[in-house]
Amino acid sequence: MPREKVTLTLDGGNLQELRRLVGARSLSAAVDSAILAYLVRLRHLSAVDEWLVELEREHGPVPPETLDWAARLVEDWEAGRTKRRRQVS
Repeated sequence: MPREKVTLTLDGGNLQELRRLVGARSLSAAVDSAILAYLVRLRHLSAVDEWLVELEREHGPVPPETLDWAARLVEDWEAGRTKRRRQVS
């Protein structure tokens, strides 16, 4: 697909760190790669949403206590992920 030139407003600190990390390599390539990763994540979440709708159609609504349990699992996973990121930095 052809490239398209755009104007973006980005967080200055994040941009400075990205420039430091990519060095002489292309800033555009780094941003393009981040956009692709985000799109992959959004597509995955959309597929999960469709799957959950299908499950609900076949088996009925998910009980609230199961949703609460799943939310706690995700929160615990996110908290651990954030903690691991801080340890690596």
